[in-house]
Amino acid sequence: MDKILNFSKKLLKEKIDKNSIVVDATAGNGNDTLFLAKTSAKKVYSFDIQNQAIQNTKQLLIENNLNHKCEIILDSHLNFDKYISETIQAVIFNLGYLPNANHDITTMADTTLATVKKFLKQLNIGGRIVIVIYWGHKNGKVEKETLLKELSSLDQKEVEVLTYQFINQKNNAPFIIALEKRKEF
Repeated sequence: MDKILNFSKKLLKEKIDKNSIVVDATAGNGNDTLFLAKTSAKKVYSFDIQNQAIQNTKQLLIENNLNHKCEIILDSHLNFDKYISETIQAVIFNLGYLPNANHDITTMADTTLATVKKFLKQLNIGGRIVIVIYWGHKNGKVEKETLLKELSSLDQKEVEVLTYQFINQKNNAPFIIALEKRKEF
């Protein structure tokens, strides 16, 4: 079985081609941005609200000579539509906080949910949003419950919603919610 992060990449890679506009909604240390940049995607946008995350991501891309196909943006993912006018093929979120940084700065349920809903409108039919949920902290638990409740109520004719998790792991193991757009709405 694929581990969580490997499965998140598999879900995205299935949908990305040379014409794809893709987004890392939570740049963090740059690992997902680097993964997206290594695919055949035409352009990668990466967002984070922390300068440290932006610098980490830029450095990783430079080290791998992939900064030319990426736009790294110091802003909330909620504002992605200020920077991206094209339709989007794939989006990845890794929720929670920046590892080895201030754990008081986390993704928030309301902002994440609003962003996911905005991404769905700008997503291509057949495009995917993959959300890796780390819920071993206070805001993470709220985010988990909010997203599960709200996203499970989406119309299945418009969006298919999948969860992928290991149910026998300890310590609030991360899991995935993946969405695939089926038709315009």
